[in-house]
Amino acid sequence: MRVAIAVDHAGFPLKDEVICVVQDAGHEVVDLGTFSTEPVDYPDYAEKVGRAILSGQAERGILICGSGIGACIAANKMRGIYAGLCHEVYTAHQGVEHDNMNVMCLGARIIGPALVPELVQAFLKAEFSTAERHRRRVGKVRSLENQG
Repeated sequence: MRVAIAVDHAGFPLKDEVICVVQDAGHEVVDLGTFSTEPVDYPDYAEKVGRAILSGQAERGILICGSGIGACIAANKMRGIYAGLCHEVYTAHQGVEHDNMNVMCLGARIIGPALVPELVQAFLKAEFSTAERHRRRVGKVRSLENQG
């Protein structure tokens, strides 16, 4: 699987750890920046990840900003992007399994590097459920999205 990764300046300290975990799990990384702690705007990086997924350059994405909230809000403005904020392992896999989450958002100032491997591995290993109730609910989300 190809995984697009983008961070803002606050997320930069976790970026290398996330990349290592993704690569160690046998996946390909699409590194979309940023490349330093120089201040940048998180919506720009959320857009990069969203566009990578929508164009087929990546199947999933990981966004990191200070809290994870801004990146999550920005990413969810893009049709077809289903981003979730994950600060513990359950939501990292449940978001994919039940809600078809394709972008995991992390808050670097919230989780720190010790939790990164567990969160990233849970997200990458998870697959969307084939249960009818999950397909139905995701279908309703898409309907809302299409209505604007």
